[in-house]
Amino acid sequence: MKLTVISFIGISASAILLNAALNIGFEDLSFTTGNYENGANLPGSEVVTNDPWGDGSVPSQGVKDPSFSSGSATFSNSHTNVYSAADAGGVVLYDYWSGWAYSKDTNTTTPGSANQYSAIAGTGADGSANYGIGFNNLSLSFTGAVDFTGLGIEVNNTTYAYLSMRDGDGFAKKFGDDIATEGTVETNQADWFLLSVEGKLSGGSTGTVDFYLADYRFADSAQDNIVNAWEFVDLSALGSVDELSFSLSSSDNGAFGMNTPSYFAIDNIGVVPEPSAYALIAGLLTLGLVGSARRRR
Repeated sequence: MKLTVISFIGISASAILLNAALNIGFEDLSFTTGNYENGANLPGSEVVTNDPWGDGSVPSQGVKDPSFSSGSATFSNSHTNVYSAADAGGVVLYDYWSGWAYSKDTNTTTPGSANQYSAIAGTGADGSANYGIGFNNLSLSFTGAVDFTGLGIEVNNTTYAYLSMRDGDGFAKKFGDDIATEGTVETNQADWFLLSVEGKLSGGSTGTVDFYLADYRFADSAQDNIVNAWEFVDLSALGSVDELSFSLSSSDNGAFGMNTPSYFAIDNIGVVPEPSAYALIAGLLTLGLVGSARRRR
């Protein structure tokens, strides 16, 4: 019986090694200008309408919903230009985006939304150049079903979110601090910033995995932490999926929703836990093959 179990482990390890080829790291993407792409330079048809925040005539806005692909994954994006005239021939006053962007920005020191495209590590995972940036609730899809058994993703905080939680800013509180509300001091030190990843297959949910990008809920404050390095998130529990959905939530909320900047960084989608895991899996595979051979003899 033990040899049969070992053989099964070998088969499972083989499947994980094959899955490791999924690893999507954004390195196949290029940049038109600058250190990030937020959709402004991605192909897509722009639809010009009146700016809903304007007076009904000018300025106008041009919206396109481009997507980009890396490996077998497709990342949705929405990009909007706000023009100074009623048609797209006018000068762009400003632009905004949501969904996915990708970046090679290395700025780890500048606070605020002007620095919304950088990971706090200053590089991609494992020191690579490129990585993805997620903003608000969003999803990515695969060209076919992917079995995430033994696989996961690497995530990190953006510089914007990290510095906001560490130091506080004009909108968000400093994590771990008491806050003053209407003349009284409210004890609210159990702060947290949570990334939830839901798997989907043919539109149905396969489960959810949670990962705390910041966690101040410990009885021992020495354990309080804000993630500032790339961390592996195991998605084995999701099984086979054709879509991953991401959502962010925080203990710091106000009248207009979450105060913590709703950003995170992502890299190496469909990666095994760490390079050393390859050796472990290969070892299990070898044991499995040996077990099978002994059983046959």
